[in-house]
Amino acid sequence: MIELVIAACLATGECQESRMTYAASDVSLMTCMIAGQAEIARWQQQHPGWRIKRWRCDIARRYGQLL
Repeated sequence: MIELVIAACLATGECQESRMTYAASDVSLMTCMIAGQAEIARWQQQHPGWRIKRWRCDIARRYGQLL
């Protein structure tokens, strides 16, 4: 599994991470990095008021372990 991880904050200083998970058979880390920009733009439109601070693509982890 591949994750697109978005770290975003409100003007109040409250921050959170949002994760979108994709099947590794459908999306590679490189595809995530390239297509992730469009996904982030959609996320931003759906979450007005939140400012994206950083984002990354990573291998999905569960409880600190690789799946």
